[in-house]
Amino acid sequence: MQRFTVAYDYAVHFTQDLFDPGNTVLVDTITKLEPARRHRCLVFLDDGVAAARPGIIQAIVAYAEQHCAAMELVAAPVRVPGGESVKNELFHIEAMLGLIQEHGIDRHSFIIAIGGGAVLDAVGLVAATSHRGIRLIRVPSTVLAQNDSGVGVKNSVNLKGSKNFIGTFAPPFAVLNDLSLIDCLPAREKIAGMAEAVKVALIRDAAFFRWLEHNIDALTTFDRPAMGYMIRRCAEIHMDQIALGGDPFETGSARPLDFGHWAAHKLESLTRNHLRHGEAVAIGIALDTRYSVASGLLGDGQDGRIAALLELLGFQLWHPALEAKTRDGKSAVLEGLQEFREHLGGDLTITLLSAIGRGVEVHEMDTARVLQSIAWLKSRQSLT
Repeated sequence: MQRFTVAYDYAVHFTQDLFDPGNTVLVDTITKLEPARRHRCLVFLDDGVAAARPGIIQAIVAYAEQHCAAMELVAAPVRVPGGESVKNELFHIEAMLGLIQEHGIDRHSFIIAIGGGAVLDAVGLVAATSHRGIRLIRVPSTVLAQNDSGVGVKNSVNLKGSKNFIGTFAPPFAVLNDLSLIDCLPAREKIAGMAEAVKVALIRDAAFFRWLEHNIDALTTFDRPAMGYMIRRCAEIHMDQIALGGDPFETGSARPLDFGHWAAHKLESLTRNHLRHGEAVAIGIALDTRYSVASGLLGDGQDGRIAALLELLGFQLWHPALEAKTRDGKSAVLEGLQEFREHLGGDLTITLLSAIGRGVEVHEMDTARVLQSIAWLKSRQSLT
């Protein structure tokens, strides 16, 4: 029996103005293992970030020049499409692989990915599969990426409509969360990222949920200290689950961090990503919370309390896609349960709630009760 253990560790930094030459977080990260070496770096930049921050390419180049003894850009930062488009077309992956090959990026070099979760997913896959693994530094640029996907260990792209079908579990070398990157986001994107904070609070931290309730005004006005705490606490809970949950690479049947996601993933597909991931997750949370109450797992009235928080944060908890039908007249959303199981394998395992702050796993969902929960969301929408 061959057996060995591999330890993984990576730093997650919370900073501001990462590319200010006086901020040494990036260069300190690059030189952490080999301080005397001049490290070759290739930067992939989300074109949404480039458009929102017109001077960011010049700032990255100037930063590298300021710290030229420690780092060298092998090319100007390369813009890549943001959003799901970078994950839907494999030629984007091939193009990035070609640049890595062209510039001789090796396992002692660095790939720096700056962008939202989709760009981090795609560049992460490229880094993990080039030379069997190149050091990856993630610089998440959205709330959702800073508090959730960017601090995790997954990389992926889509295939023929199947979300995250091609992917790897490969931890990054480091994650550098720059709060100033959040400032230029549209309000819709800032709100979308808060869904993951509600999610982790509901399954792991009742005190954090109460903090979210008490700080609705600060969060909806995007107060920087409130946003900073929300992002950091959410990231900490995600990281605790990865490190201490006993299954960081999801070899079992459970995915507790995907509370609300079986419906969310299907809604994203049904709306062709017109629903942002966080917006779909908010609907999925509300749906599974109502189902938890209807099943007797969660106390009466808690579904309304949770839905109210999501609504006050700015989420719409109803979308017509919830009533979409398949060709044989069945609920299209319910197909998400089977797709969710197939993606992970093993038994169907869905996280529901037994209390605010405590998730519970079930292995079946009653179709009639799911449809009743969808009807509850629709009736609630009609009252607002």
